[in-house]
Amino acid sequence: MKVKFIILRFSSIGDIVLTTPVIRCLKEQVEGAEIHFVTKKKFASVVADNPYIDKIHLLDGKLKSLIEELRQEECDHIIDLHHNLRTYIVKKKLGLFAFSFDKINIQKWLMVQFKINKLPQKHIVDRYLETCRLFDVTNDGKGLDFFINPKNEIEISQLPSFLQNGYIALVIGGMHGTKQMPNAKLAELSNKLNLPVVLLGGPDDSQAAESIINESKNANIFNACGKYNLQQSASIVKQAKLVIAHDTGLMHIAAAFKKRIISIWGNTIPEFGMYPYVSDENQAIFEVKGLKCRPCSKIGYKKCPKGHHNCMNLIDVNKIAEKANSWI
Repeated sequence: MKVKFIILRFSSIGDIVLTTPVIRCLKEQVEGAEIHFVTKKKFASVVADNPYIDKIHLLDGKLKSLIEELRQEECDHIIDLHHNLRTYIVKKKLGLFAFSFDKINIQKWLMVQFKINKLPQKHIVDRYLETCRLFDVTNDGKGLDFFINPKNEIEISQLPSFLQNGYIALVIGGMHGTKQMPNAKLAELSNKLNLPVVLLGGPDDSQAAESIINESKNANIFNACGKYNLQQSASIVKQAKLVIAHDTGLMHIAAAFKKRIISIWGNTIPEFGMYPYVSDENQAIFEVKGLKCRPCSKIGYKKCPKGHHNCMNLIDVNKIAEKANSWI
């Protein structure tokens, strides 16, 4: 007997990757489970090759059309891992038994506004999995998933020759400016690393990458920003000796590949529950603790509201480089 689940998570890359244990555990632990995953069209490549998903439904235009498409599937349950107005409308229109993820917005508000820490000491993955507890789904301990279509695998021989004996992936992008380390500090960091560096990010990060290269004294840096699609960038991450990243989607993809990860935190904090989902020995977190203005937002801003960006400017790149070099 089939049990058909609709899983809702419309964005973003990192958040979708963080839902993959729910997808896998439902598929493997619930007899007859059929998984329908719903997201925005621009994020299709994040889940396109996931073997635990039976059908992907994409929002590309009007929500009404998507709801009608889902209604035709005659599903049984909704697992809402986004929990916003859009998912509320989907749940109301379909009228199915739904389980919704707790976004802990009150706890985040208290932390941002008053620095009162009532946050659960629990990773967001484990909070996602709590939505499935009625189905006796448990964490299988296998971590995150990310699947690359063979046509998007990048052979190391396709990269510049100076990278072919090993490199560090430095993810410079981020959805918000306050989550990003200034270019000058990233250039300084790259100078102190003992392996060649691949700069990763989207097309919008390409200019910043060129600025980092121009400011750096390290001749062995390759600007890969905007040159590869998401799965191809993931392939480059997969082959890196280690990954240094802001709080970004590629950081979570690196976690799916069980890479050693150095994560750099600006205006947001790991306590929100979205730090790399890997073992403690495979990650190092760098942040400036004790700032009265941090966290200034649960998401981020284009620019520092205070104008100083001390949450990034005061991070010691020497210590980051020391940790990275000790690992390689």
